[in-house]
Amino acid sequence: MAGVIDDAWLEELLRHRPDAESAAQLAPGLAHHFPDVDPGGLVTRTLLDALDAAWERGWQPADVSHVARRQAGAGSVPLVVALIAEHARRTDAAARAPESWIDQLRDLGALSADDAGGVAAWQRAARRPPVEGWRIALQLLGALRSTVRIEALVPPPSRWGAARARPERPMAADDRALRRIRGLLAKAESTEFAEEAEALTAKAQELMTRHAVDAALLADASPAGIDVDTRRVHVADPYVRAKMQLLGAVADANGVRLVWYQGLGIANLVGVRADLDAVELLFTSLLLQVTQALAAAERAEKRRVAARTFRRAFLLGYAHRIGERLTTARRHATAEAAAARGMDLLPVLRSRQEAVEKVVSDLFPQVRAGRSRSSVDASGWYAGRAAAERADVHPRGASVGCSGERGALG
Repeated sequence: MAGVIDDAWLEELLRHRPDAESAAQLAPGLAHHFPDVDPGGLVTRTLLDALDAAWERGWQPADVSHVARRQAGAGSVPLVVALIAEHARRTDAAARAPESWIDQLRDLGALSADDAGGVAAWQRAARRPPVEGWRIALQLLGALRSTVRIEALVPPPSRWGAARARPERPMAADDRALRRIRGLLAKAESTEFAEEAEALTAKAQELMTRHAVDAALLADASPAGIDVDTRRVHVADPYVRAKMQLLGAVADANGVRLVWYQGLGIANLVGVRADLDAVELLFTSLLLQVTQALAAAERAEKRRVAARTFRRAFLLGYAHRIGERLTTARRHATAEAAAARGMDLLPVLRSRQEAVEKVVSDLFPQVRAGRSRSSVDASGWYAGRAAAERADVHPRGASVGCSGERGALG
């Protein structure tokens, strides 16, 4: 620690990108000289500047919350949410931001800040000791400044237009159908009876199939054409690669393309909005199911050694078998829907997929396919495939999509 600590020294310190080790080393001295953690609002201004720079590199609120948890720890999430809320207040995001940005703010609880906030307000609310407050603030600063450039799916705040009124939208047919599907999946996940869970899941998938075909026919008949959207899904440690394989299987079965940033745990989904909603619902449900199945398999195996390799192999085997079953079920669902309507649905679904592919090629021109070549625990792999057989999950009828993988961009 320098012999003299003053505002100028602190300002110079905050120009750097502290890592976890340097944050822990600096925190005690800073806490002694600046117990309020935010002298003159300097730390808040510095973090908001770092946040603005992250927006310009393609990041969105949910992405920043994800990377904060991943790189700076769970303790940093309330602080980053407070900063996102303060940024939203200062930029009038509620009236200027894109709808997807506002949805993320709402999900994070960052739309309710009416009064000025920031680091000092967070410290008071969280009752963090000064040493811990400084450590978290410095680690978060390092995480924000370490964010690499990723594809911008929505305009950053610097490109938002003037404030505008947002009329309330009536509940669309997509929203009503997905609300019913979500309710069925929630019941399937909460029941203790496997047969009931399978019946509820099957009913949800039946609704998804009908909804997907109806939506494709409506889009094909609409003068406006097919409206392709983008979305990000955040996958937490551990076993991110195996979980991404599962997400890719669900995405492919729903005509959605997936491109993920290796090392960040962030997946980009490209598809029709209702398909994106369904992919998130199915993936979330399957993650819960595979977690429960893995716990049961470990109890049955009485595993004591190499549990990590068993778990990773279990997840990969589960994802692989789910992908096979979803592909078969997709073909059957499409054929049944075509027979019921007395028409060939493939041209309609093909045009839908071509629209998705066009957006993918525009957004991700450098995307490359990725394959895992590492060896896996055989018992875990086959146990995972067996659990996937019991999952009784079927996709909606849609054309084939394929997954891509990207390395972390730098």
